[in-house]
Amino acid sequence: MKLFTANTMSTPEYDWWCGKRINDNILVPSQENIQPIEEHLQVIPSELEIKLEAEEMRKRKNKTEEDLHSLKTYYKKLHLLMRIVGLEDALKRDLLETQNKKVGLKARVAELERSLHQYRSRNSVIELKSSLTKIEELKGKIEELEATL
Repeated sequence: MKLFTANTMSTPEYDWWCGKRINDNILVPSQENIQPIEEHLQVIPSELEIKLEAEEMRKRKNKTEEDLHSLKTYYKKLHLLMRIVGLEDALKRDLLETQNKKVGLKARVAELERSLHQYRSRNSVIELKSSLTKIEELKGKIEELEATL
């Protein structure tokens, strides 16, 4: 029979640990980490609860799909409105350019009317001078005829 002999080379910590009571050597959870027993025990849901939860999830999925469809429709309308606004801006620019051209054309028409009026006035002066010259010639002829009579 073999006998157990104590090792004389043990550390003071080991000697202290061995000197304690046996129950003191068992680890006990600290009070900070204690959880209620309800958290450790989980109740398995019944088949009815699973079906109800599945139905609720289906409803939420359908609602989410409807919301997604609505968002897509809203996005398309918004995109169309943005294009329309862009076209309206282009139309406004074109209208402004057209109005500016119209003002320029009106000024040009007024200038041409003044030129035409000056041309007609000049022609009238030339015609008047020509008529005056003819009148003076005719007066001269009348005087000659009166003198001959």
